[in-house]
Amino acid sequence: MAIAMTTTRQGSLDCGGAKVRAQCRHLATVVTVRGEIDAVNVDRVGDCLRRFLLGDQPLVLDITDVSHFAGAGFALLQTFDEDCRRAGVEWTLVAGGNVIEQLVAGDGDAVFPMAGSVPEAFGDLADAVVYRRRLALPLIKKTA
Repeated sequence: MAIAMTTTRQGSLDCGGAKVRAQCRHLATVVTVRGEIDAVNVDRVGDCLRRFLLGDQPLVLDITDVSHFAGAGFALLQTFDEDCRRAGVEWTLVAGGNVIEQLVAGDGDAVFPMAGSVPEAFGDLADAVVYRRRLALPLIKKTA
């Protein structure tokens, strides 16, 4: 069953109470969700998010401007995490304080890979690139 999504004037996809916008950047695609995630629109938002799983390009999911995050939102993130694992896509969640409280396990560990802000997520991704390059450097030998 196809779910209708409309594009707003600002380039966002309207998912029935939630607006989803993506920006491709050098280190990752940043997908920003604003509005409400609830049982009514969770499937539309999920379909929208899956559109941005592009190859092995990392993804930063920014939900700091989500005003309502119901149990359906948590289920959405679980499904999205599984989709990313299947696709081999590294992802990071950026969320506001009210959502973070719902996503932290009893021992204080985050349920999903998280960063405090989009710039922090990009810093973590850049650090990972440097680390991988350092690991590969001894394998590369220059010959004269």
